[in-house]
Amino acid sequence: MTTTPILVCFLILFHVYFKILALAEDENQFIYNGFHGANLYLDGVAQIHPNGLLQLTNSSKQEIGHAFYRLPIIFNASSSGLPQTLSFSANFIFSMVPIIPNLSGHGIAFTISPSLNFSQAEVAQYLGLLNLSNNGLTSNHLLAVELDTIRSPEFDDGKSLSFNDINDNHVGIDVNSLKSIVSAPATYYSNSEGINKSLELISGNSMQVWIDYDGVENLLNVTLAPIRSSKPYLSLLSTHINLSTIFLNSMYVGFSSATGAVPGNHYILGWSFNKSGQAQSLDLSKLPSIPLPRIPRQKQSLEIIVLLIAVSIVLIVTIVGTIYFVCYWEREYGPQRFSYKDLYKATKGFKDQEFLGAGGFGNVYRGVLPSSKEQVAVKKISHDSKQGVKEFVAEISSMGRLRHRNLVQLLGYCRRRGELLLVYEYMPNGSLDKFIFSNEKPTLNWTQRFQILRGIASALQYLHEECEQVVLHRDVKASNVLLDAGLNGRLGDFGLARLYDRGANLETTHVVGTFGYLAPELSRTGKATTSTDVFAFGAFMLEVACGRRLIEPQGLPEDMVLVDWVFENQKRGTILSTCDPRLEGEFSEDEMKLILNLGLLCSHSNAAARPSMRQVMRYLDGDALLPEMHLDTAGIGTLSVGNEASAEFVMSFPLSAEVVSSHHV
Repeated sequence: MTTTPILVCFLILFHVYFKILALAEDENQFIYNGFHGANLYLDGVAQIHPNGLLQLTNSSKQEIGHAFYRLPIIFNASSSGLPQTLSFSANFIFSMVPIIPNLSGHGIAFTISPSLNFSQAEVAQYLGLLNLSNNGLTSNHLLAVELDTIRSPEFDDGKSLSFNDINDNHVGIDVNSLKSIVSAPATYYSNSEGINKSLELISGNSMQVWIDYDGVENLLNVTLAPIRSSKPYLSLLSTHINLSTIFLNSMYVGFSSATGAVPGNHYILGWSFNKSGQAQSLDLSKLPSIPLPRIPRQKQSLEIIVLLIAVSIVLIVTIVGTIYFVCYWEREYGPQRFSYKDLYKATKGFKDQEFLGAGGFGNVYRGVLPSSKEQVAVKKISHDSKQGVKEFVAEISSMGRLRHRNLVQLLGYCRRRGELLLVYEYMPNGSLDKFIFSNEKPTLNWTQRFQILRGIASALQYLHEECEQVVLHRDVKASNVLLDAGLNGRLGDFGLARLYDRGANLETTHVVGTFGYLAPELSRTGKATTSTDVFAFGAFMLEVACGRRLIEPQGLPEDMVLVDWVFENQKRGTILSTCDPRLEGEFSEDEMKLILNLGLLCSHSNAAARPSMRQVMRYLDGDALLPEMHLDTAGIGTLSVGNEASAEFVMSFPLSAEVVSSHHV
């Protein structure tokens, strides 16, 4: 009889033990399909919307937002006597919605931290995690996976920051520092297509991230994909790292985001985490929706007041007197004005050893700005250029307000005693033509070439359709495409560019451009349109794929004009024989055929048959099928997709006669 109370006590203790154990296990894994009732610690501007949407940052500048699971996770549990390995898995869905087109804060970081105290953290490039003094210290015990949308500067008040960001659209793994130990441009592997496809982090589209760490293999994998795509077979980032030497016994998991001079709405829609197994998949049907961007009433009122003040100022200035033309565009477009002394010092007096090459209407020199130590390229407009002032103003007005990752950024200008200078961000790898037309530079592989073509196409779509005004570049060619440190293509040299109000007549007074890139209709009408830019882009595509110039005067007559040569091989079914032999066959045949055929379509002599740059992007991204060109010996063909005819036209190849006639205008 005396054993009964002992047995009852034992059973109670046994039950309590397993209840505590179960609770401990629950604390090490969780799933939130939306954040209603979530056990989160929020800091800064972070908030949970009534529909369960977690917002990290908003339209405020220079702000930080933190959202962490409130309970610490036990990672190094060897002291407990339980056999465990330091392994974990996380899955979350995010969306970064820009307030200003193509710019949105400084990104989001999935973070594992020993503390929830980030009071010393800085905004902007430090993502609300660290600051200049502690960035890189081993005592931080910090791991972060950054979704970075701004390429951070390398210097701050003369102090080296050394973030080494590869571009303004990348994913990186950070250990104790915001300088990533490994990073890659934002892409995902398409399981169905078997290729890597680009993603734009600040597109406003929702995307999934998987983070998996194997404590046995010491292997950390990061995978990215659009929200409705299954988890890719191949990771975006994979690196060996022993996190047991970095993590403390207990750590906190969560998210950090920060804005700088540019605000941005950064959201987390759902999140699952598991300390000892695979994180559960999120239920897309239960995720909260993202609100449409809107301007608060208070901000609207402020903007109306600012607008009224601006209008009043313009009226007063107009009444007082006529504004000098050059002063007008300085006010209107407002890039930074540099002193001639600083630019002279930066370029070592425009010495020959700093000479980079000849751009439109002037020479270009390498320079290092005395104050920031930033490398720049300085274009000095030639004195003997009769159109120097006019083209200088055109380039300022064209580029002053343009912001796109695949455009060379105009940093500022200088005027002094008739000398006109433009200051650009420096492109360390120079122009693309040196890579594809000579052996002066290493051969670009096919993946690099395809990404360059897609980048320039994206830039042209932005110029044609997404700017406040229509911007016609009018000089798209390989020598005007520059390569940054990551070999990303940037379209530059806007000396011939023109801006037009949407819906306006795009008439020009004379034909300008480069021989071979001029659309045939320019010689007849003198009318530049977005379609004439598409024509030049088509020729550019063929040059990049074939590794030869548009016109080869030394070649055989039948091979002299690149477009004719590719077209003839397309008719014979041997179009792949035109690809650059320096690629040594290392390319995707489907992608190569796409580029060659799309290049021919864009270079079509009939402007109505050419696609828009938006259509070009859909073809490059695999969102639309390229129309097939069925040709007969008379050159009459039909554009079709599948079995449905979409347009009929006359194939007016060869193009050489029309191109030459436009050259003599």
